[in-house]
Order: sequence, then structure tokens, then C-alpha cells
Amino acid sequence: MRRTEKVSYKADDEVVNMRKLALSDEILMKIEKPARYIGGEVNSVMKTRDIPIRFAMCFPDVMEIGMSHLGIQILYDMFNKREDVWCERVYSPWTDLHKIMKEEQIPLFALESQDPIKEFDFLGITLQYEMCYTNILQILDLSGIHVYNHDRDENEPIVIGGGPCTYNPEPIADFFDIFYIGEGETVYDDLLDLYKECKASGKRRLEFLELAAEIPGLYVPMFYDVTYKEDGTIQSFVPDNSHAKPTIQKQVVMDMTGATYPEKPVVPFIKATQDRVVLEIQRGCIRGCRFCQAGMLYRPTRERDVNKLKEYARVMLKNTGHEEISLSSLSSSDYQELEELVTFLIEEFKDQSINISLPSLRIDAFSLDVMSKVQDVKKSSLTFAPEAGSQRMRNVINKGLTEEDILGGAGQAFEGGWNKVKLYFMLGLPNETEEDMKEIARLADRVARRYYEIPKEQRHGKCQITASSSFFVPKPFTPFQWAPMCHAEEYIRRASIVKHEFQEQLNRKSLKYNWHEADVTVLEGVFARGDRRVGKVIEEAYRLGCLFDSWSESFDNDLWMKAFENTGVDLDFYTMRTRDLDEIFPWDFIDIGVTKEFMKREWERANQGIVTPNCRQGCSGCGAGRYKGGVCVESKN
Repeated sequence: MRRTEKVSYKADDEVVNMRKLALSDEILMKIEKPARYIGGEVNSVMKTRDIPIRFAMCFPDVMEIGMSHLGIQILYDMFNKREDVWCERVYSPWTDLHKIMKEEQIPLFALESQDPIKEFDFLGITLQYEMCYTNILQILDLSGIHVYNHDRDENEPIVIGGGPCTYNPEPIADFFDIFYIGEGETVYDDLLDLYKECKASGKRRLEFLELAAEIPGLYVPMFYDVTYKEDGTIQSFVPDNSHAKPTIQKQVVMDMTGATYPEKPVVPFIKATQDRVVLEIQRGCIRGCRFCQAGMLYRPTRERDVNKLKEYARVMLKNTGHEEISLSSLSSSDYQELEELVTFLIEEFKDQSINISLPSLRIDAFSLDVMSKVQDVKKSSLTFAPEAGSQRMRNVINKGLTEEDILGGAGQAFEGGWNKVKLYFMLGLPNETEEDMKEIARLADRVARRYYEIPKEQRHGKCQITASSSFFVPKPFTPFQWAPMCHAEEYIRRASIVKHEFQEQLNRKSLKYNWHEADVTVLEGVFARGDRRVGKVIEEAYRLGCLFDSWSESFDNDLWMKAFENTGVDLDFYTMRTRDLDEIFPWDFIDIGVTKEFMKREWERANQGIVTPNCRQGCSGCGAGRYKGGVCVESKN
């Protein structure tokens, strides 16, 4: 492990002067959006290079996507509050700069110091979605860091992954030294303190990783062996190192009000995807949608104190200059102090023209009443997610919405001045029939019909209902993790059925329908439920030129199919099989609090179309009650 000098801080002008852009003016003039790479943004943190621990925080996508991610903003702020850590940021260079860096052998660099990533102690990569996996290899490749963990030497950073995709880290396990399972505010300080101790005592990389494996929530994949049965399923998954634990327990922040939160988030020079102040009002969700991974992973529900949120709103708007504030949650309507918070924001900032964004609202009178308070006189579109067209399918997925709820909510919205509604659905759900598919179009038509039922003088122009379908991906730690997927052609066939049904509707001129890319969905399914054998497919795809696979203009399905062919990995094995209830999953060594027995019960209830009440209606015994202080305070398991 590398030695560093003691901490020292320079005057602000010296800190600024030490920065020298890693890219020349000539290169910056050749590429799209050069402001992605120059650093120096408002509220970015500058320290000196002689800090004991240097941490490069990476989002493996372009800057304007990564800058919108709250998790990185939280960790960036938390790390930099320590005097012994300098946390900097790095994002995936777009394809134009990628090509130049490869040709001219320019090492990937951090935004703040412009220093090469390979010189850092840690490279932390957040894993928000599966289709960024080739970008992980881009980051390692451009940094000059060995792709495989067992090839890295003492002078390379510790590569650590965090985020929702770490709940099945196995497809990318060989590329990482550590995975952090859980919420970042919990044991990162323990890890950083351990690293300092190991450096001071001259311990080597392997010794540090062994001690890191003893910290709760940290998974060191090189310390585990996997064996497979003749049919390709997993036979065993066991630690081969005395420091490694057979089960990794998810780490959870129970005191959300007292948890660290960035009061001075970084403000980029270019427009980010979400160019606004973000107030995280709660974590977790009381709903039990059976397709929703986040709803299971982030149990139990934990709310932030409303007075603390008011304080954050004041200081963050002042420190950023943003003109919009967004209330972040998996289900904002379920935050118990939502009305008080929204009323405060309206009154407090009424003279500052601050817009208020309320994502993740349900279709009910309360949500619409709250929404009506924050919308301008000219109403924008409302977004609802019925997820399924028929009541039968909504019961299967445990959505907890009736058609009466949907049409009643839409009617109240129309009467309140809205005339545009977006409806989100899924196709390919377990037990779906052709009649269920057609009900998507019929429900959209009934929503439009509800608009034309209000008196003509109360209408605000023509009604526009836009329905969108994504294709179902069975995610780990959901009751649908046993379900099969469809081939891409079958997904398209189902979308065509829905499209044709839209054309048959009475109000078809007020309806619009679109759907997600089917081939991307299939790959996402492979990566979501894959095992370590999938890693060689990802490496081969990157070698063939796959990059920015979540971007339509960059995605090349033919190259991915070539990667599967070249590596001999059977794509259908990961997508088309219905899993046996007793099959060992690649992620079974992770304990998220919600038990596998609960998932099995919910899978069986789904097949019977039985609805499970939400957490406030009654405890369903999911197991998350072990985390005291959340909505769920006891478990039946």
C-alpha cells in the first residue's frame, strides 16, 4: 500500500494554482461539451495532494447524468468533511473523448485535481443500472487499472462498488475488490479508518482486503468460491478465506434525520439531467409491489423530520442558486408530513419563483390536492403508474390500485385543470394474457373518456393521454425473481397487440402509445440475475466496442450477441428459465432483511392473484422488522 505525507492545507489561491487541466485546449475544442471535464464547479471541494486518503468517486455515465445522482452527492460531502480524505469525482468520457484518450494514451483523471485516477487510494464506482457495465471496464481501462481484481498490484487503487446493482454483484464480481452492500452513511468511516491503519503499519493490499472483509456489509468477492451443477445452476457458494463471512448483511441508516446530508451540493457548469435541489424526504416504501426491487431493498420505510427538511431547503437553495426543489422518495404521497412540507415551501419561497417538483405521487385525492398547490396556472402533465391495464394483473403484481382509483384520480385532475396525463405500464409480467395486454389501451381510453365527461366549459383544450410500456425484468430480491422473461421478439409482439388495440379505441386521437427497447431489456435481465460466468461476456462486449449501452444511439445488440457467441455463454439460460423455488441464486449470500421465505409466499400469492396489504395496513412478516425504528417494528418470521 502506498505511503503518503501528513495532511496539510494550502491557501485557497495555492490550491487553485496547483490545478492544471489534463486536456489541452486543442482537445477541448474537438469534443462535445468540454465543460464535462474541466472541473472547478460551484461547491466542488479542493484540498491538497498530501491528504492521507484520496478517493475517486465515479458514476459510470456522462457527467450530466452522474451529477444528478443524490447518493454520490451525499458521499462526496461526507468524505470531504473528514480532514484526512479528499474525495474527487470522475465520470465516463463520452465516445469522442474516449477515442482521443485511447489514441493519445491520456490517463483518465479526476475533475477536481485533474490527477490520474490510478494514483488514488480508492476508486468507488456507483452501480445504478445494469446497462452501465461496459462503462465500468472503460473506467478501468482508461485509468490503466487491471480489469481483474487478482491482477492488481500494490500501486493500484482499491476498486469498490456500491448502489442497487451490488445486490447481485456476481456478473461483475471479478472486476471489483470490494462491494459495499447497503447505505453509504453506515460503515465507510470504518473502512477508511482501517485503510489508514493498514498504511501506517505497512500492511499489503491482500492484508487490507482480509480485514475489510470483517467489516459488516463489505463483500470481497475474491474470497469466495462458486461451483456449478451439470445443469448450470449453482451448487455451492462459500468463502475460502477465514476473514470472509458466509452471509453479508445489508447496512441501513435508521436515523434519517441525524444522517449526514449535503448542504452545499456541487453545481455543474452544464445543465444536469436534474438541475435542482433534491430533498430526500424518506427512504423505503410501505407498498409491496412484487416487481419492484427498490421497494424490497430499502425496507423499512424511514422518514426525515419535516423541520430538518425545511432547514435543508433554505440553506441548499441559498448555496446553489437553483430555482427548483424536488422532494425525493419512492412514494412521496406516503410521507406523513408531505402537506406541511409543501405548504411551507410555497409560503417560504413564494417571492423567489421556486418551482416544486413532486415525483412518485399516487393517484388519490390527497396527492392531487398537494399537486394543485404547486403547479403553475398553466397545468403541466401528470404522471401515474398503473403498471398493468387489467385489475387481475394489478392484483398479481400487488399494485394496490383499483380502476375506480385510477379513473377517480384522473377525473379530479381533469376537473382541477389538467388535460395531459402520462401512464406507465409493464408488458411481459408473470401470468399475463392477451386480454390483459389489450386492457392497457382500454384503460387509457377510459381515462380519456373521463376527460370528455366533464362540462365542455371546464375543459382546457384537447385531452392527451400518453401511455408507455417498459418490458418486465425479474430482479433479485423480489417475489418475481423466479419468473422467466420473454425473447425480444415476443416483447415486440406483445407491444404490437397493445398498439393495435389503441388504434381500435373511440378516443384514439387523444391517445399515444410507445414502448421501451426489447433487446436492451433482455440484456438487462441477464445482468440482473446473472452469475460470475457473465463477466467474460461483458469483457468481450467491451473489447468488441460496446459502450454507453443505456444510450439508444450507442447500443449495438449485434455486438452483444457476438460477445455471447464468442464466450459460449447461453443467454437463454439466464432469461427464459422459470427458477425452481429451491435453486441457489447468485445473490443468496446477501441478507437484505426481507426473507426469502416471504418472497416465496408473495410469489405464490401472485400466482393466485391475492393482494397483500401495505405496511401501514398491517405487518406482512417480511422480516425487515429487525431494523428497529422504521415503519415495520415487528416481524412474524
